[in-house]
Amino acid sequence: MAYSGVVKVGGAPDVHELADMMISKVAVGPMDNNAYLLRCRATGEQLMIDAANEPDTLLRLIGDDGVTGVVTTHQHQDHWQALDTVVQATDARTYAGSRDAEGIPVPTDVPLADGDTVRFGAAQLTAVHLAGHTPGSIALVYDDPHGHPHLFTGDCLFPGGIGNTWGDASRFASLLHDVEAKLFAALPDETWVYPGHGSDTTLGNERPHIQEWRERGW
Repeated sequence: MAYSGVVKVGGAPDVHELADMMISKVAVGPMDNNAYLLRCRATGEQLMIDAANEPDTLLRLIGDDGVTGVVTTHQHQDHWQALDTVVQATDARTYAGSRDAEGIPVPTDVPLADGDTVRFGAAQLTAVHLAGHTPGSIALVYDDPHGHPHLFTGDCLFPGGIGNTWGDASRFASLLHDVEAKLFAALPDETWVYPGHGSDTTLGNERPHIQEWRERGW
């Protein structure tokens, strides 16, 4: 069955099968967060992005093979409520943006700056620092050698706009600038976007609307 990226709390994961990687997406409550499990096909090693909540759900998704690391995209509580339980159960290494690490109660083993890499098995992700939703939010890019890039955006980019900046004009300007300069200017339209909540999109779907976002201010 083709991957749709549409998942619901209490429902089954959806799996995006790439040549070198499998990406499993699951939704957890109560805030309908997405958590992602990436599996390197060459080695079987796994990495989780945002251990948001429902640790039992996430540990079932991880399975017996464990997980080598968990990346937290930003410091907001709804993105790390299962982190401690997952780390305790799997001895996973923790990663987060260096400017958000202090806001996450589980210690960050590897603080990430813009351009840093996260490796697991034969796979590699590149961290992109995006300031505005939080000071140290990061997106993660998997540059698929057999196809288009795959982009995990946390709460910085969704279908229909950038992340919440709570009416703060300077934060909005910062986030929109970073998203334009570091994502839209750097990556092709085919780039698949996996957000922290809700359905997936592509950069090509969102690119024509950037001026609309700028004019409305959110």
